[in-house]
Amino acid sequence: MKVKYLDLENKRVFISGGGSGIGASIVEHFCEQNSKVYFIDIDVKASNKLIKSIKKKKLKAPNFIECNILDVKKLQKIIKNIITKKGPIHCLVNSAANDDRHSTDQVDEKYWDNRMNINLKHYFFAAQSVVKGMKKIKSGSIVNLSSVSWMLGEGDKVVYETAKSAVVGLTRSFAQEFGKYNIRTNSVIPGSIATERQIKHWLTPKYKKLILDSQALKRQLKPEDVSKLVLFLSSDQSSGCTKQSFVVDAGIA
Repeated sequence: MKVKYLDLENKRVFISGGGSGIGASIVEHFCEQNSKVYFIDIDVKASNKLIKSIKKKKLKAPNFIECNILDVKKLQKIIKNIITKKGPIHCLVNSAANDDRHSTDQVDEKYWDNRMNINLKHYFFAAQSVVKGMKKIKSGSIVNLSSVSWMLGEGDKVVYETAKSAVVGLTRSFAQEFGKYNIRTNSVIPGSIATERQIKHWLTPKYKKLILDSQALKRQLKPEDVSKLVLFLSSDQSSGCTKQSFVVDAGIA
């Protein structure tokens, strides 16, 4: 039986990178809670496919706005428009990221800046955009997705791992600054999650065996394993949780 968080019903939720992978699962889980979901993504085709699937399940359809997270001004404008027309955002989930593999000698200044912008910068400015409204209602939850890869130091995506470790520092600073307004900020740190992208590019049988051998739990994690935790941290059921990092990695770290 799925958990029903009554306090999430009709709450406005904004999710970045909601068109596919973990982000899409988060979008669908909030729709199951009858929340008012707004999500952005650069992939229009995947996003429309997700909406069609959600409607087919007879759930409340989310609102999709096409946006490249590198365009911070557009991101902030989208959030401002939602707040102006509909009211403060109650829950922000910063999910969009890109974990393309790379070695240190492949990184130049342009690539460094691009990876930091994709995996960290927009988290800050999305939060900055929603906080003013959250302060007015003296309530709010911000959930930032990190990655267990920085804890493991996997060595095949150094800039990504650097950004994802910084997400935890960003989270803790926001939590301290905004806690007096009853705004909670937490990080969710996923392990190896079998998204379509991971399966296509990296989750080979050999790598999957390596992961399962290293995990305490001997099953492949799926996007919903992350989404369920995001719901909890967005709900009042976690009202005492802030400034924390919650690891969903089946015990690999």
